[in-house]
Amino acid sequence: MKTDKKVIDTLNDLIRVNMDRTEGYNKAAEEIKDSFEAEIKTVFYQMAEESRRYSNAIAEEVIRLGGEPAKDTSAAGDLYRAWMDFKVVFSGNDVLAALQSCEYGEDVALRTYRKALEKEAEWPADTVDFIADQRASLKTSHDRIKRYRDEYASRVATHQS
Repeated sequence: MKTDKKVIDTLNDLIRVNMDRTEGYNKAAEEIKDSFEAEIKTVFYQMAEESRRYSNAIAEEVIRLGGEPAKDTSAAGDLYRAWMDFKVVFSGNDVLAALQSCEYGEDVALRTYRKALEKEAEWPADTVDFIADQRASLKTSHDRIKRYRDEYASRVATHQS
């Protein structure tokens, strides 16, 4: 069975979003200078590792389906990281800015997965299942980052008042 080119292209989009996510979380972890925020820094590195695993799994699937896996990040991811640099420099709060940027990145990743699963293509059933599982896991990660962001924003607001 020949795999639909749309499936390979879509899987490569998911590889790219995971590569963007990996780079984004590594960048966010590097931006945190306060040693009291080691927990958040650790979470960022865990999220980066999660995306590395997802990229590798999707790349294996692309190869299994007869395609060539993407090896680059997306232009949108490059713009996102540049925006994150700008935001961190001008916000004055590296942790809150990093959390806000990561939540934005999580939104992009979830949207990319949703669009992938909605595409009209001849998806192998097992491929759809593992992509849906990754999306569910990303939703959990998104919610975790959002919780951290909300808690940190509340702490910052309490200290400012």
